Amino acid sequence: MLKNTKTYFPIFKKYPDLVYLDSAATTQRPKLVIDAINQFNSFENANIHRGVYDLSNSATKNFELAREKVAKYLGSTNPKTIAFTSGTTNSINIVASSFLRPRLNKDDNVVITLLDHHANFIPWQMLAKEKEAEFRVVPIDKNGNLDLTVLEKSLDQKTKFLSLNHISNSLGTTTDIGEIIALAHKKNIPVMIDAAQSIAYYDLDIHQLDYDFLAFSGHKMFGPFGIGVLYVAEKWMKNITPYNYGGGIIKDVTIEDTTFSDFPFNIEAGTPNISGVMGLSSAIDFIHKFDKKEMIQHISDLVNYCTDQLISIDKVKIIGNPENRSGIISFVVDGIHPHDVASFLNQDNIAVRAGMHCTQPLLAAMNTSATVRVSFSIYNERKEVDQLKNSLVELIKFWS
Repeated sequence: MLKNTKTYFPIFKKYPDLVYLDSAATTQRPKLVIDAINQFNSFENANIHRGVYDLSNSATKNFELAREKVAKYLGSTNPKTIAFTSGTTNSINIVASSFLRPRLNKDDNVVITLLDHHANFIPWQMLAKEKEAEFRVVPIDKNGNLDLTVLEKSLDQKTKFLSLNHISNSLGTTTDIGEIIALAHKKNIPVMIDAAQSIAYYDLDIHQLDYDFLAFSGHKMFGPFGIGVLYVAEKWMKNITPYNYGGGIIKDVTIEDTTFSDFPFNIEAGTPNISGVMGLSSAIDFIHKFDKKEMIQHISDLVNYCTDQLISIDKVKIIGNPENRSGIISFVVDGIHPHDVASFLNQDNIAVRAGMHCTQPLLAAMNTSATVRVSFSIYNERKEVDQLKNSLVELIKFWS
């Protein structure tokens, strides 16, 4: 079990009674990251790439060093496989628009899973409608597991793309993306991984997993809002066309025509979120302070303990029981709307998420329209699970 990790996070010093159980939505920020952002904003603020003065040169150097650091974090030796975006949603939309749209034809198909977040559902759904292609959604079983046999049968000679999340943000289902990628590659199908929920804790080395595209957000890995990453495998880099247009992405502009830079610079139009990149870089430094196996074990222990405690409460029902569950549990309380549950817990300084979690088709398949979601990170402790249980017991008494 990890110990004393709360000391890294200023928010828990200001609010020592806060039980923060919403890390799937956004992780808290350590002082190391906050200081890096403040350092840039206070003493290093300058635009990048086009300035020749010292401050700009320094900002450019640190920006590109951050790109190298992100590449290394994913096991890539080529920093040009990394583009900075505004987040996972933006990264997925870029791939849908810039890569798949020119390649997708009528009667082709795109495959996703029922576990996917709306951000990894709607872009492919809309593109399939536009191109009159088939939009295939791989189902799950009653426990929230993907059946890889069914998934494999969904992939055929007309499949142009497979996109799926590593970890479900609603049920916590952790999929075997290595095996899934291998299944798709046997049929020459490129694969995109939504790593938003796993990037902070799991080893996503490109040489082991061989994904074609990968997306994640800084704010789910102890970093700032508004910064994300799109990884593109070298073999596909030339197939990524500009997503929007503006300064910083061009080789040459004339009245007659424009030629563009290569990926990743061709999708980084305008002034980027430079301070966000500095914060993301620092977040990676922070993660390197820990052993990822210990992080996963810590969170797994909390999930198992929380599951046992929730099961022991009359009227509480956990939604889904996947074979491999990450640090996320969704549940409902009989006769009480999830928003009312969350509001009651808030009175006890317990922060949870309530709603559909941007996974409406998934929850519909689980015969519910909304849940209460608790999600854990390295700063959570068993005693917080006890507080959650006690508060739920009091809620049920109050509601009875």
